Amino acid sequence: MRALGVSPVLLAGSAPRYDLVVQGGRVIDPSRSVSERLDIGIAGGVITRLASDIPESDARQILDAREKIVTPGLIDVHVHVYDGVAGVGIWPDKACLAQGSTTVLDAGSAGATTLAGFRSYVVERAETRVGVLLNLSTLGLTSMRELSSLAYADVDRAARAIEENRDIVFGIKVRMTRDIEGGKDLEALRLARQLAENASVPLMVHIGVASSPVGRFLDELRSGDVVTHSFRARGSILDASGLVLPEALEARQRGVHFDIGHGAGNFSFDTAERALEQDFLPDTISSDIHSGNFDGPVFDLATTLSKFLHLGMSLEQTIACATSTPAEIFSFPEPLGTLREGAAADVAIFELAEGHFELTDSGGATRSAARKLVPVTTVKGGVVYPR
Repeated sequence: MRALGVSPVLLAGSAPRYDLVVQGGRVIDPSRSVSERLDIGIAGGVITRLASDIPESDARQILDAREKIVTPGLIDVHVHVYDGVAGVGIWPDKACLAQGSTTVLDAGSAGATTLAGFRSYVVERAETRVGVLLNLSTLGLTSMRELSSLAYADVDRAARAIEENRDIVFGIKVRMTRDIEGGKDLEALRLARQLAENASVPLMVHIGVASSPVGRFLDELRSGDVVTHSFRARGSILDASGLVLPEALEARQRGVHFDIGHGAGNFSFDTAERALEQDFLPDTISSDIHSGNFDGPVFDLATTLSKFLHLGMSLEQTIACATSTPAEIFSFPEPLGTLREGAAADVAIFELAEGHFELTDSGGATRSAARKLVPVTTVKGGVVYPR
């Protein structure tokens, strides 16, 4: 993606201290419990200073963020960006970076046999920082029935792929669906559990309508694991009466994390409202963005975050679910999801628009929201990108 040039400030005398200053925005950084107007000084692709008034003369370039919301670059832990290979893949710079997500995790598009191609054609070419949650199936999502035979669940081959790609693989992904051969979903889950433990990475489990009940899947999860599609209409973390499953409460107590993974069919306003009424908030909010939902109902991660603002979560809580909390769950090699000094200069700038906004869930249900986060500008590694 082409970087957007920012008008330089002409200086006299000594060289400026900062390559870029993001000026005058309301900075929300849940990693440090910050929510105030600040300037952000960036040099060499790193955040070097936060202060209430950095002189313009100290900057080569100024990015005006007055009356805007400034956050760490968003981390979307569930996307599908194996464009042209994995069915519904979409190019990450279009769907993610331009919308404020500087770091994304592709959740299962690549398996052991397709990981090398994903690395070459996506990770190494995209401007977006792209990591991988490796599919238990060697096929990845070149087939949407990737575990129709457990012969595709080659744990040894997947383990070798992880060891050869430790710099980009941050977890394992397995989808619990009815397509798993002979109803062997629990066997598939235990293979994924074994792989994740042997590789010392988290396991992300896609829940939904499967042969076994959701509670049985939750019983298998351990501290650091992630449940995605938690607030879907059917096969969610709620029981038939709308109460949070006791297995979900127990899993949370064990340190299991609950993710949204909106997608084209995996987020329900009704489910979310009932869960939030019981103080069962998501740990992470992800988009599950792909070519089948980019034009709606997902659009981008910011729109997904806006749905939780409408549901009553605070702006700070919502931003944390896409910045500091994902950074705590996954072991990234550099400080991400934070605006502290010394961190990568990943910054997202939004307008918190007020008005009348129709927001739609995966089932077509709508809510009328009074506020919406609208992406304006993204900075990744100190480089400014247009929306």
